[in-house]
Amino acid sequence: MDPRHEVLFEPIKIGPKIMRNRFYVAPHCSGLGVDEPGAQAYLRGTRALGGWGAVHTEYCGVSTDSDDSPWVQARLLNAADAANLSLMVTRVHEGGALAGIQLVHMGPDSSGHTSRLAAPGPSQLVSPLSGHACYEMSLDDIRRVQRQYVDAAVRARDIGFDIIQIAAREGFSLPLMFLWKYWNKRTDEYGGTLENRVRFWRETLEQVRDAVGDECAVTAGFCVDALHDGDPDSFRVADEGIAVIELLDDVVDLWDVQVGHLSDDVSSSRFFESFWQRSYIEQIKPHTTKPVAAVGRFTDPDLMADMVREGVVDIIAAARPAIADPYIPNKIREGRIGDIRECIGCNICVSRFNMGGGRIVCTQNATTGEEYRRGWNPEIFTRAANADHPVLVVGAGPSGLECARVLAERGFDAVHVVEARDRLGGAAEWTSRLPGLTKWRRVVEYREHQLSKLGVNVITNRRMTTEDVLNYGASIVIIATGSVWDGSGTSSLTHRSIPGADSSQDWVLTPEQIMLEGKVPTGRRVLVYDEDGYHMGSSIAHKLALDGFEVTLASPAEQIGSYMFYADEGSLMHRALLRLGVILRPSTVVSTVTRAMVRTHHPYDEETTDEVEVDSVVLVTSRRSTDALYRELMSDPIRLKTHGIGSVFRIGDSVEPRLIADAVFDGHRLAREIDTHDPSTPLDFVRENRVLGSTDSQYEEVLQIQDRPSSDITAIAGRSNP
Repeated sequence: MDPRHEVLFEPIKIGPKIMRNRFYVAPHCSGLGVDEPGAQAYLRGTRALGGWGAVHTEYCGVSTDSDDSPWVQARLLNAADAANLSLMVTRVHEGGALAGIQLVHMGPDSSGHTSRLAAPGPSQLVSPLSGHACYEMSLDDIRRVQRQYVDAAVRARDIGFDIIQIAAREGFSLPLMFLWKYWNKRTDEYGGTLENRVRFWRETLEQVRDAVGDECAVTAGFCVDALHDGDPDSFRVADEGIAVIELLDDVVDLWDVQVGHLSDDVSSSRFFESFWQRSYIEQIKPHTTKPVAAVGRFTDPDLMADMVREGVVDIIAAARPAIADPYIPNKIREGRIGDIRECIGCNICVSRFNMGGGRIVCTQNATTGEEYRRGWNPEIFTRAANADHPVLVVGAGPSGLECARVLAERGFDAVHVVEARDRLGGAAEWTSRLPGLTKWRRVVEYREHQLSKLGVNVITNRRMTTEDVLNYGASIVIIATGSVWDGSGTSSLTHRSIPGADSSQDWVLTPEQIMLEGKVPTGRRVLVYDEDGYHMGSSIAHKLALDGFEVTLASPAEQIGSYMFYADEGSLMHRALLRLGVILRPSTVVSTVTRAMVRTHHPYDEETTDEVEVDSVVLVTSRRSTDALYRELMSDPIRLKTHGIGSVFRIGDSVEPRLIADAVFDGHRLAREIDTHDPSTPLDFVRENRVLGSTDSQYEEVLQIQDRPSSDITAIAGRSNP
C-alpha cells in the first residue's frame, strides 16, 4: 500500500460500532428492494467482499403510505420484509462490513399507486414529484409515523443491522420536509422557527435511539444546503444547515451529509468535478463532534486520503464509484491503483431508476445487479473449458475490449484483438472528445490497461476482410465491429430516409464525419436534427456552438434529449446550450432538406409547417450495425469449418446499436458463457418471483448460486423461488 493511503484504513468508531476503515457505501437505489432478496443481498455483499467498511440499503420505507411506486423502495413493514432483508445483513457481515439501513417516509412524494392511500405531509401542498397534494398531518399522525420509524428500527436491529440512518436527504423524506420552509407552513410547535421545524426529526431520532439502545449506531442523513439560492425559503448551509448540526449533534452517532436534491447529489461528470461539494461540507465540519461522511464521486485515492487527512471528512462515502468497482478499498490496500474501474459519471445507473425504478446497471461494471441471478463477481473468474482455443476479436470498441478482457481472465492464452483504426475504443473513444465527456474515456483506458496486463495481443490499423479472418488461425471468432450513424435521416418515426438527406453531400453531416473525418459544416447556420433522444444530438450541438456556428437543435420529441433528464443531465445541458445561443426547437419533425432550407412539421399535425434557413444539417437520427463481415462469414459454414473456425459470434452494436453499458454487458456475457453448449444463446437467470407450491428447500438451492461457477448455473437457471 502507498503510505499516503494508510489513513483510509484506520478504524473509526460510530457510536457503539467500529468501522474497519474509512470506506462507506452510502444508501443508494438499486431497483431491487425487498422483493428480490437474493439480488439485494449479493449486490451489497459484494461491496463488503471488496473491502468497504460499511454498506447500506437503498431508501427503506417505514409505512404503507410511504409509497412512491413505480419507483422501488426497500421496505421494513413486517416480518416478511425483515426476513428478506436479513439475507443482505448476512452477506454484508460475511464480508466483514457493518450493515446499514436508511429509514424514510416519502411523505408528500408518495404516489399511492400501489397502496391507494393518501400522502401525509407537514402542510397541504402539491408535490412536484408525485404531482398531487398531500394532507396536513395532525399531532396523532405525527405520533403514528414516529412509531412506525421506531418499529422499523427495532426490526432492523433484530435482524442484525449495525447502522440505522434516519434520513433527511436529497430533497425527500418527512424529516427533511418538516425541516424545510419550502414544505412546512405550519404554525404549531412543528412549524415556524428552526427549533420547531427540526422537532419532528429530533423526536424521531430520540425515540429510535431509546428503542434500539446501544446495539446500533443511529445516524443522520442530512442535506446541508438545498442549492436554491434564488428562493427566499431555501434551506442554506450558512443560514440553517450549521444550526441543525448543532441542534442534533447530541442525538446522532454520525453525519452522512450531501448537498442539494437527488439530481444535484448525482452530479454527472459532464458538468461537475469530483467532490465539488467540498465548500459546503467544510462549513459544517467544525460544528460537530461526530464523524462526518460525504459523497463526491471519489475515484482517486490521493483525493480521498487528502480529504480525510485534512479533516474535511472523516469517512469517504460513495455510491456510483462502488457500483463501478465494488473492490476499490481492496485495490487501494493492495497497491493496485491501476486496476480500479473508475466511475465515469455518466449516470446510466441513475437513469434506469429514474425511468420508474428499473434494475441497476453500470457502464463500467457489467456484473452490477447480476451478482446473484447470474452468479457473477467482477473479480472472480473460472477457467473456461475451451480456454486452449485461439480467439480473434474483430473490433476494439467497448464490447470487443470487454469480451477480450474477460476471455483472458478466464484463462484463454491466445486472444487477439484487431482494430481498423489507430486508436482503441470505437465510438466511446471519439464520444469522449465531445464537450464535457472526457471521463467517459475511462471505459477504454481501464480495458486497455487490463489487456496489456493479461497479455492480450492488440493490433491496430488493420481492417479485416473475410479472407483475413479465415486465414488468421483462430477457432473462435467474435465480431465487434460496432455501428455507424445513418446518413439518410432514417428514423424511428417513419423508417424512411428524409427527402434530400444524403451525408455524401458537403452540407449534410453525421456525428462520425464530424468527429472522425474532420468534416466541417458549410456556412455558419447549422441545424442538428436529433431523433436519438439521448446525449449525441445535444453534444454535437454543444461542440458546434463552441466552434462558433449558429446552431439550431431540433427534435420531434416534446423535450429535446429526453433521456438526459433520466440521467439528471437534461436541465444542465439545456442551460448550457441556451447560454451559447443555441436555438431549441422541440416538437419539430424534419420533412425535407435542401442546401438552403429545412422544411418541418409538428409531430401531431402535418399541416402545421415551418421553414428554417440553414447552410448545413447534422443528422442524429438512428444508427446501423456494421455487420457485413459477420454476415459474409456466416454465409458459408463449410468454408468456416475448412479453415478451422468452429464458431463465429457477434456482440455489441454490431448486433444492435445501443448504450455503451449494454454493449459492455453483451461482450462480458459472451465471454462468461463462451464454454456453454451454445454461447450465442444466453443462459437463463434466476428469477425471484413467488411460485405457488414451491418450497423453502428449492429457494435454499437457488441461494447457493454465488458459490457455483457460471457454467453450473444451467442446473438451476430459471427456477423460481417462493
